[in-house]
Amino acid sequence: MARQRVQMFYSGRVQGVGFRYTVKSLVAGYEVVGTVRNLSDGRVELVAEGERDELEAFLTAITESGLRRFIRGTEIWWGEPLGKLSGFEIVA
Repeated sequence: MARQRVQMFYSGRVQGVGFRYTVKSLVAGYEVVGTVRNLSDGRVELVAEGERDELEAFLTAITESGLRRFIRGTEIWWGEPLGKLSGFEIVA
């Protein structure tokens, strides 16, 4: 199966509630690499690469976690991986 890249934007009350740290703790159960960061417009951006099924399971875990109550909207883009990510980091 081919690797893919997903870019996800979460909106709602997603900053100041431990969103990025929860995402980082959830990623340990999945074979994905990437970053998560707060944006100046109040959204959180997640960029991850891995097998499509792993990425989808990871995104589902985020939605089904305690974070669901803070998420009001999402935007998602799928594409080809750039191969420049390693590990999973919270970035500024």
